Amino acid sequence: MKQATRWLPLAVVAVLGVLLAVGVWMSRNPNREALPSPLIGKPAPEFHLPVLHEPERQFGTRDLRGAPYLLNVWGSWCPGCRDEHPVLTRFAETRRVRVVGFNWKDEQADAMAWLEQFGNPYWVIVRDYDGQVAINWGIYGAPETFLVDGKGIVRWKFVGPLTDEVVQSQLLPALAQLDATK
Repeated sequence: MKQATRWLPLAVVAVLGVLLAVGVWMSRNPNREALPSPLIGKPAPEFHLPVLHEPERQFGTRDLRGAPYLLNVWGSWCPGCRDEHPVLTRFAETRRVRVVGFNWKDEQADAMAWLEQFGNPYWVIVRDYDGQVAINWGIYGAPETFLVDGKGIVRWKFVGPLTDEVVQSQLLPALAQLDATK
């Protein structure tokens, strides 16, 4: 019995190590399936938030009606946001849809400095400092990206950093489907 208990801490550490390795692999695997969202096919949650660059100005979902938009949740503290930024910038340059930044739980100065360093691909950026609006969207991490149609219905969601492969295999087909239903 004494011999078995001697190996128990090592076994626990080994199991935790394997679980950690699997978690890291899954978070970096671009082929993982997007988590289902209960918002798909439903109206996007309403928001009315300050604009990052003009905190006295409010902007919200009503201002976005009439044309589709991509809502990208990001923060200067988010390593995955840095990874996806070049991909998002290239996509925004196509001007296929408006790309709206949703700055989440971030200090304004940090967000502004981050944009100064990496560039601003966003049409407009709203700021959810306390994270209250994010709860209604089901946001639990950054980055997350939502495609909302012109009527305000959520049509697609992706959790994690956008990659060129995700844009090609998921986002562009979702946009094509929106175009086909016009």
